[in-house]
Amino acid sequence: MPFAGLGLHIIVALFFAIHALRNGRQMYWLIVLFSFPLLGSLVYFFVEYMPSNKLDRGAKKVGNIAIQLLDPSRDLREARLAFDLTPTVQNRIRLAAALDNAGEYKEAVEQFDACLNGPFANDPEVCFGAAKAKLHINQHVQSLLLLQHVRASQIDFRPEQMSILLAQVLDANDQKNAAKTEFENAVNNFGSAEARGQYALWAAKNGDLSTAKSQRESLEKDWRHWNKHTRGLYSKLIDDIDIAMKAIKS
Repeated sequence: MPFAGLGLHIIVALFFAIHALRNGRQMYWLIVLFSFPLLGSLVYFFVEYMPSNKLDRGAKKVGNIAIQLLDPSRDLREARLAFDLTPTVQNRIRLAAALDNAGEYKEAVEQFDACLNGPFANDPEVCFGAAKAKLHINQHVQSLLLLQHVRASQIDFRPEQMSILLAQVLDANDQKNAAKTEFENAVNNFGSAEARGQYALWAAKNGDLSTAKSQRESLEKDWRHWNKHTRGLYSKLIDDIDIAMKAIKS
């Protein structure tokens, strides 16, 4: 029976491999299908086969999460391939963002800098992405200048993300009071778990145990109502807050 089951998995993988070849899908699908005969087929079914047959579009989102877990370097690999084939500014921006998300901060900054030297120099997405990447490699002043430019030119651009990142960059530039004000604005205006969590982490790292504790307690109340996926998104941030709070007490 195990051999029969294995044979069925291979047959299903072959079916999807033929579908992939006939429909011009990326060749990495063949590796996924035959390296993971069962899981790979399930992922292909949700990501490519169901959407192509006009079934539930929500399944594609589920499948994208699955393929990201199975192949975490997918976005960077595809972005690099797209830029190698067609080195447009748009593809360079996509590559820079993928590099930053993958933790390749130095190369991300190099790609963003190339974008900043062209016609997209004032594009808020480029400036925001470049500022985030530069913060990661301690180019604090340049990061702050980019965010201030975005804030001055397009006040409505990504308001919550801008506020959180700007607070972090102000802190990196040793502007503690301004950072605190920006974090407070983010919490008061948006009240998201991300805003409260980042504020709590900043407060703990700066010795403000009262603020850190208050924000941490509000997150704890939310935690009780979150599903498993949401808890997974914020578990590391909450762990970092707890570690920083313990450091104050010790």
